[in-house]
Amino acid sequence: RFQAFVYFASVFQAMSCGIHYLASVFMAVTPNFVCDIPGNVSRVLSYNSSGSSAEDIWTLWTSTENYIVVQLENGETWELNQCSRSKREVSSHLTYEYKGNKSEFSCSDGFLYDHTKWKSTIVTEWDLVCDREWLAKLIQPTFMLGVLIGAVIFGDIADRMGRQRVIWFTSAGQFVFGVAVAFTFDYYSFVAVRFLLAMVSSGYLVVAFVYVTEFVGTKARTWASMHVHAFFAVGVMVVALVGFLVRTWWVYQIFLSITTLPFVLCCWMLPETPFWLLSEARYEDAQKVIDIMARWNKVSTPCKISELCSVQQDHLGSGRTGDNDVSSTKKHNILDLFCNWPIARRTVTVWLVWFTGSLGYYVFSLSSVNLGGNEYLNLFLIGAVELPSYVIACIGMDKLGRRNTLIPFLLSSALICVLIMFIPQDFSILIILANMAGKFSIGVAFGLIYLYTAELYPTIVRSLAVGSGSMMCRVGSVVAPFCVYLRSVWIFMPLLLVGIMALLSGMLTIMLPETLGKPLTNTLMEATELGRNKESCSGKTPPAKIEMFGQETANSEK
Repeated sequence: RFQAFVYFASVFQAMSCGIHYLASVFMAVTPNFVCDIPGNVSRVLSYNSSGSSAEDIWTLWTSTENYIVVQLENGETWELNQCSRSKREVSSHLTYEYKGNKSEFSCSDGFLYDHTKWKSTIVTEWDLVCDREWLAKLIQPTFMLGVLIGAVIFGDIADRMGRQRVIWFTSAGQFVFGVAVAFTFDYYSFVAVRFLLAMVSSGYLVVAFVYVTEFVGTKARTWASMHVHAFFAVGVMVVALVGFLVRTWWVYQIFLSITTLPFVLCCWMLPETPFWLLSEARYEDAQKVIDIMARWNKVSTPCKISELCSVQQDHLGSGRTGDNDVSSTKKHNILDLFCNWPIARRTVTVWLVWFTGSLGYYVFSLSSVNLGGNEYLNLFLIGAVELPSYVIACIGMDKLGRRNTLIPFLLSSALICVLIMFIPQDFSILIILANMAGKFSIGVAFGLIYLYTAELYPTIVRSLAVGSGSMMCRVGSVVAPFCVYLRSVWIFMPLLLVGIMALLSGMLTIMLPETLGKPLTNTLMEATELGRNKESCSGKTPPAKIEMFGQETANSEK
């Protein structure tokens, strides 16, 4: 009962991470626009139709390649394009085609935007179009850069100061910075506050993984850690719902930020994890937490820290040798992940899977609004399809094995990317379903790589391996927005890149060893030999090894 309360309270706030990660999908939309009209309009003319007011422009304008002709009340005639405008020298007859002299002008009076779908976005707020368009395209990459830095900083702080304090700070930070974004006064303050928001959002997500892993029992740990991702996906669905209901960007941002306010108000009730308290030799505090757990769970004979520590000390004292002392105190670094050819090949493959999983995840998510049809429904479905993917990942890992689940879903995501290229653009429903299938496949791969990485490496470098893989994941999330922008070069370019990376990752994963049912390795030599033994992997992991893995996984999630 106690663990369930802590788990669901913690992962509820993970929704806010999904919300802020994808909020820019609707907040930074660029609607149709043209140069602003330098006067009062008397008539508007398009290629084959006409109107009498400026609002008629958006019903007449069918292509950004065409210009709009407007006649002003003072008799002047102007041709309006997206990033320039021209004044006709002869204005006696209003026709669309004109062969006479024209004077070119810049859009010095600003721009006229189509407010049919969105009343206000950050693009319309600060005119992030034409020569300032690159500023709009930097919004999501700078956010993801903050995600990368936040994961590193807060993961380290959580080790030094405890998980509880970091959860308090990052939860409050998400609310404060989330609301502050709505009240920024210019583009640069907007990006700066969003960067801070990204840091605390990423920090919460990383530490929440560790927090719930250290509280949840071994038997449910795989499912519990996997479904932190599921609540992140629910956050993506919330973005779609709020985006549909609220069309003004700053109001939209406030509503997204207050979604998880209940957690901010009660997160101070969450206790510190006994694992961290024991690591800091705060035995009395750890005992208090365990006593609270016992009362919640109605356990009549709770565990006594003093007895546990005495047994552990006796075990360590009897099993320690001089060689082991030297081995345990040796410092390890990133080069140990390339100590020999099998381990180096394994590291490159694992890094590539981390990168591909993150790249594919955000490419499918960010591209969902460009698939045609209802963009809000598209994003909602792209988020919803993640929920069954994590269930399939858990079942596949336990029944088929880690590698045997990872390979087919990586290859299938590559195949789906190719198939989407051959679907006619008029078949929008089929395109959306295919993108959902691609997101499902990449979601399975992305979900299980956390656990698989921890099992592929020995104890001495396990945290380092998962930490470095997580860094590659963050790099993928920074690259993903730029990849999506390549649609302007070729509409299928993002899918082509994801497909190539998924195919390469899937082929290389074939060479990785299966870890299902295998005991965790403790040395690099044991890790190198992993997979060379062709014995059946249906056996159960010894209980001692499982418990050790629980502690190592908790650390590796950082």
